[in-house]
Amino acid sequence: MNTMDFAQSKALSLGVELELQVVSRLDGDLTRGATELLGLINRTPHRGDFKPEVTESMIEVSTAVHNNCVELGEELLAARSAVLAAADRLNLLICGGGAHPFQHWAERKIFDKPRFHEHAGLYGYLAKQFTVFGQHIHVGCENGDAAMRLLHALSRYMPHFIALSAASPFYQGVDTAFDSSRLNVVSAFPLSGRAPLATTWQDFVAYFEEMKEMGVVQSMKDFYWDIRPKPEFGTVEIRVCDTPLTVPHATRLAALAQTVCRFLIEEEPQAINESLYAVYAINRFQAARFGLDGELIDPHERRRIPLREDLLNLLERLAPHAAMLGTARLLEELREMARTGNDAAWIRSTYTHNHSLPDLIWQQAGLWAGR
Repeated sequence: MNTMDFAQSKALSLGVELELQVVSRLDGDLTRGATELLGLINRTPHRGDFKPEVTESMIEVSTAVHNNCVELGEELLAARSAVLAAADRLNLLICGGGAHPFQHWAERKIFDKPRFHEHAGLYGYLAKQFTVFGQHIHVGCENGDAAMRLLHALSRYMPHFIALSAASPFYQGVDTAFDSSRLNVVSAFPLSGRAPLATTWQDFVAYFEEMKEMGVVQSMKDFYWDIRPKPEFGTVEIRVCDTPLTVPHATRLAALAQTVCRFLIEEEPQAINESLYAVYAINRFQAARFGLDGELIDPHERRRIPLREDLLNLLERLAPHAAMLGTARLLEELREMARTGNDAAWIRSTYTHNHSLPDLIWQQAGLWAGR
């Protein structure tokens, strides 16, 4: 199979990747525990596929392919049990959240893997600063042309995913005033942001081959776009989400992705052109900065609307599709979150009780463990 052949995949199938924080139980700081943790996890049978990430203070767990969110959520809970059991034996903690609130990037150690060392050689200090934590959601597509249409149509709804998942208000020991500071770290990379406006798979492959010929990229992994096609999986990958503080919330976000994609495929065909992206950057900023209290500009109607209001309207429109997919309960929980606040709001509220960032991390670890 050619690396740019688009794999066969069932439309609306799902997979999730979660990047997790490896934390010292002693002081709540990030610690170099990934190698030992992964070694211990892989000694016994478990659900979920655990892998290293760019620094020794993070690991990634990915699920198998699922057709419904209930099964996906069950696998994530089982994977959580596996990583928590191993972490407990090593006297480590595991946290969700998009960024550790007080770690210092210079103290991080690159994981000993050729790709990560190449990454550090190219990007310098940005490689260690990339110790931030995201949820990636893969949605299956029937073919490459369908993937490109879905990728661009999804761009309208990226602010909703950013605001609902935002869980990184603190960075390097300070409140950044952003709900998601993680996105600012990702944005520092030259191949981040939005994908080019290729509307067919043939056009996208031509773009990729040109970039490869010029030495800009070697593979699709070199693109850090907010949404990117993943040809070897046969999916579109949503990459804007912070890692949530809990497994149930990660499952809700996957449910939203599946339901929005069904809505876009079945009900809302759109003209794919550059006007979709006229306000993309400012909408992305509003969601990262203000979360659910942000505003966005509808690229079709050219009007400004509160993000929370637009989200609630979207959830209403998704109701028939949620009923078909079995995601109605999960989307109702998102509706409640839209009213009460996202993970960033919980983080700030928890910190105000005793103004201790280590204590915040210990409480985040408890939340991730389901306590």
